[in-house]
Amino acid sequence: MQILVGLGNPGAKYAANRHNIGFMALDRIASDHGFGPWKAKFQGQIAEGRLGGDKALLLKPETFMNLSGQSVGEAMRFYKLEPGDVTVFHDELDLAPGKVRLKTGGGHAGHNGLRSIHAHIGETYHRVRLGIGHPGRKELVAAYVLHDFAKADEGWLDDLLRGLSDGAPYLVEGDRSRFQNAVAARMAPSEPKPAKKPAPAPPAPTEPEAPDTRNPLQRLADKFR
Repeated sequence: MQILVGLGNPGAKYAANRHNIGFMALDRIASDHGFGPWKAKFQGQIAEGRLGGDKALLLKPETFMNLSGQSVGEAMRFYKLEPGDVTVFHDELDLAPGKVRLKTGGGHAGHNGLRSIHAHIGETYHRVRLGIGHPGRKELVAAYVLHDFAKADEGWLDDLLRGLSDGAPYLVEGDRSRFQNAVAARMAPSEPKPAKKPAPAPPAPTEPEAPDTRNPLQRLADKFR
């Protein structure tokens, strides 16, 4: 069994925030793969189901971002799992919008949700880093992540969430390459069809030449005039 964790903040006020892309990813996976209804448990919302042939638990901590590790640690201990059985979906400032990278272990890079999870279960869990871009200056980060995605982001965001859902069964199987390929297939722009060349226009009709009624002597004389 595996636990897939989506990071975010609870409540309608935060639902469309960039910081909540982890919640969005789990909602799409639950919907597409027929998971059971969300219910309250482990200081969060959980949904149970299967991805491919594996049983999986989806967990959205409701402790607010800074205390996410409390919920994750409680669920992991209840099922007697190891950190390697946990995969966390979270927003990543250091990746361009729509980019996805996988990581296991390492630092939390200042992400408060990851910092809390590190404190409760250690660092050896898996992560799906979901790029949201950077506002450019450090002092703008808090407002940026707690702001809704822009209207212009809707297209790539929907493609990304669909790709994450398509690849989720491969992720729990440990097939990272196929997971990344599933995401890339959704994110790749469709090839434009070549424009058809217009059919050449038919030649314009020409007037038939009038018959030459001159006799040979007249034609010869006209030639030297």
